[in-house]
Amino acid sequence: MSDKVVITCALTGVLTNPEQHPVPVTVEQMAASAREAYDAGAAVMHIHFRRQEPGQGHLPSWEPAVASAISEAIRAACPDVIINYTTGTIGRDQQGALDCIRAGRPEIAACNAGSLNYLKVRSNGTWAWPPMLFQNPVDKIEELLEVLKETGARPEFECFDMGIVRSVGMFRDVGMIDKANYNLVMGVASGMPADADLLPILIRYMKPDSIWQATLIGRQEIWPVHRRTAELGGQLRTGLEDTFYLPDGERARGNGDLIQAMVRLAEETGRTVATPQEARTMFL
Repeated sequence: MSDKVVITCALTGVLTNPEQHPVPVTVEQMAASAREAYDAGAAVMHIHFRRQEPGQGHLPSWEPAVASAISEAIRAACPDVIINYTTGTIGRDQQGALDCIRAGRPEIAACNAGSLNYLKVRSNGTWAWPPMLFQNPVDKIEELLEVLKETGARPEFECFDMGIVRSVGMFRDVGMIDKANYNLVMGVASGMPADADLLPILIRYMKPDSIWQATLIGRQEIWPVHRRTAELGGQLRTGLEDTFYLPDGERARGNGDLIQAMVRLAEETGRTVATPQEARTMFL
């Protein structure tokens, strides 16, 4: 296990309302929030794009001009930072995501590596939203991988369950990829729970010598799982996309607070936080 650990900041989410939570939306806000996270120790910025019109910041955008403007502003604010794009679309059509990759040229792009029934139940026994299928068939993944090869970006495979972890290994077996970079997404209600006991089992089914990290969605209960991730040699990720809460249960004021907490956790487990230059060697 390398003592070096790369910390990713997931700056903002898909639909979180900026009027209710401290998520950055505008180009200026994204760059400022990225700089806070960068100064605290993050070497990678995972980016979702939001509509820039007044009053529309709670809605996603797949406008290439928005992707480019946000990426350029973050790169200007954070020397040598690694840019990581979201690509997730619920349906089969991902043209907007592909156009954003071609325009903004990220170093990494998230690749949802399998389909998932995206479900959540309220405490009163009703669906939180109508049940939907997060569609990620192999032909959609292949289409994305072709654009990543074209632009020189590395895929980061988001895995919501054990079957998807095993599928990433098969992608490598058939030559779709040359290197597996796993992101274990834990805490989605219909996916894997944020449970530290699952981590050694999941690692057992990854390809040897792979990069892996865990995305943990929840409140302060996720922080012991982050700690176990660090102890087992995984890379680390946090940010306002994933949680609003610090290890003590206090609400974070912004991404800088969350990254500071993650750096402390990493150092307590004997890991050394990688610089952006070191992260480039490890990830790219």
